[in-house]
Amino acid sequence: MVLLEFSMSPLTKGESVSPYVARSLDIIDRSGVAYQLTPMGTIIEGEWEQVMGVVTACFEAMKADCPRIGTN
Repeated sequence: MVLLEFSMSPLTKGESVSPYVARSLDIIDRSGVAYQLTPMGTIIEGEWEQVMGVVTACFEAMKADCPRIGTN
């Protein structure tokens, strides 16, 4: 099992990035992994391939229209 905390947001979309972050939350929610939202990021738990697949899917969804993405 892997426990991973990450945050991801576009750097070129101005002050309100909630529509872009909401895409990631939708991906996480639909993935079926256990997760917890925190003030600084999202904690996800699952098998390595599943967890990394969720992070990759979030990045791919954001990069569709965001040329610069900050990821921690």
